[in-house]
Amino acid sequence: MTTGFLLTSMIVILSPGTGVLYTLGAGLSRGFRASIVAAFGCTLGIVPHMAAAILGLAALLHASGVAFEAFKTAGVAYLLYLAWSTLKEHGALRIESGIAPRSALRVTGTAILINLLNPKLSIFFLAFLPQFVAHDEAHPLAHMAMLSAVFMALTFVVFVGYGLFAATVRDHVISRPRVMAWMRRGFATAFVLLGIKLALAER
Repeated sequence: MTTGFLLTSMIVILSPGTGVLYTLGAGLSRGFRASIVAAFGCTLGIVPHMAAAILGLAALLHASGVAFEAFKTAGVAYLLYLAWSTLKEHGALRIESGIAPRSALRVTGTAILINLLNPKLSIFFLAFLPQFVAHDEAHPLAHMAMLSAVFMALTFVVFVGYGLFAATVRDHVISRPRVMAWMRRGFATAFVLLGIKLALAER
């Protein structure tokens, strides 16, 4: 395990993206427990991309324009749906007094889809992980799997931190309807902008 890998991973994880946005929204609207569920779901959404990178499937995604565009289109459509549902108060910033099992399942599913439908993640990990595996490594796949596990653990911890912050300021925010209205618009705009960014992404 190198310091470079840990530092690079933290920079990537701390950078605002759809997962961070959704975890913050869960913490603000439903509290700390929901933010943990969202963080867990976002972390799970990374697994297929890392598995693709380790198994070499990401190279196929990178080479196939049709596959990349299909994934990208699905991801853009889902981000636009999240923007619309947030504005309609049944998405990331829907205020609920408690979390039922079904609600937790819905939060987890949404969080997984947010990361799963982003083809750039597979290509990112395809380029990212091999940099930290020595050319003479005896067991490169096992080493990449270990690095992936560390990255996921860091992701979960950082996202829980984001969620804790959001849940801490929750009471100060939800008691002000105008603030909540502007936050919904802000989150919706952010989802749209991330959708546009993904739509313009090249392989």
